Amino acid sequence: MAIKVMFVDDSSFMRTILKGIILKEPFELAGEAANGREAVVLYQQVKPDLVTMDIVMPKMNGIDAVKEIRNLDPDAKIIMVSAMGQQGMVIDAIQAGARDFIIKPFQPPRIQEALRRVTGN
Repeated sequence: MAIKVMFVDDSSFMRTILKGIILKEPFELAGEAANGREAVVLYQQVKPDLVTMDIVMPKMNGIDAVKEIRNLDPDAKIIMVSAMGQQGMVIDAIQAGARDFIIKPFQPPRIQEALRRVTGN
């Protein structure tokens, strides 16, 4: 059974790069959101198995979105996406309930490691 992934980033370019790395067996696209507010609404609609969540976004940042999603679904599996120099925010995200994090620019082996750690695949 495929693992449904939702991608959240205000940059469509970054979502496209991540999709290119992740969307291979057993992963499939559940949906995409451009900010934290959209992510919370879409999460409830598509019920993904995994979310990649940018930290810095308009309307609602990734940390607040993680908190809201985890309130809706305490078992939500969320991997934070962070630019270099945002390590303090990564710690906040993990404390908010994110399961792992990956750093931009993306390193495919690190992404694969995070996927295995979070999904068990």
